Amino acid sequence: MKLLVRHQTVYRYEASAGRVAMRLKLMPVDTPAQKVLDWQVSVNGEPLTGFRPNSYGEMEAIWVRHDRMDNAVIVAEGLVETRESHGVLGWLGCPVHPRYFLRETRLTGASDAIRAMALALPDDDGPLARLHALSAAVSDAVAYRPGVTTASTTAAEAFALGAGVCQDHAQIFIAGARAMGIPARYVSGYLLADEGDVLHETHGWAEALVPELGWIGFDPSNRVCVTERYLRIACGLDADEAAPIRGSVTVAGDIWIDADVRIAQAEEGVEERQLQRQQQQIVQPVPTQD
Repeated sequence: MKLLVRHQTVYRYEASAGRVAMRLKLMPVDTPAQKVLDWQVSVNGEPLTGFRPNSYGEMEAIWVRHDRMDNAVIVAEGLVETRESHGVLGWLGCPVHPRYFLRETRLTGASDAIRAMALALPDDDGPLARLHALSAAVSDAVAYRPGVTTASTTAAEAFALGAGVCQDHAQIFIAGARAMGIPARYVSGYLLADEGDVLHETHGWAEALVPELGWIGFDPSNRVCVTERYLRIACGLDADEAAPIRGSVTVAGDIWIDADVRIAQAEEGVEERQLQRQQQQIVQPVPTQD
């Protein structure tokens, strides 16, 4: 399957920003489940070429501006061919030892309740079956409900609430896997929605390590292992580390942020033309506090 993506993020500043620094993880790399055919990232219309491999073997870049500016427009777009691997990605050539992904963070710390859920799962059939059971248990315990959590909500808080979104499901799964002694990490990327569904944002899921198979992608929100409809961008210990864009700005007043993702299956250019037309209609951003 060939996936055509256009991901645009617009930052607007109430008062001109004096300095903006951003870390961008917007450049996918080849894996056993995907091959990057064409991809570009630009900031305010200028191509960004400073991407370098990080410690995970993925690409990231730093963009800094010291002069005053009213807005920043980041666009990542391209074409990636994916294949069905039933979630199995293998070892991916990550230089970091897998045990590093046993580390807890503020977002992925396991509460007593998460730990009890994970350790109660049967382990007679090995780690893969146990991870499938964990994914199902997270889905059963935490209803998908947008708007009840934020980017700073921890796995423990979302689990206690019993509701959340893909970030919460993934981080609860990660906390549970680590409680079982299984390395796990957060993955950011894109998901081609089923027909009739509309997704205009990035997606998040988890990867866990099974010694015989390597890294395997689990998406508790959709109760599946990742398929050819998923496009992987970056990983990290939690959602914050794997975020496509993180940065700092020196500015007085509010910042308005609008992010929009358009993804389609590329067939004979039809979806590409539709995608370009759709992307011309920019949604007005909602004010948020700095």
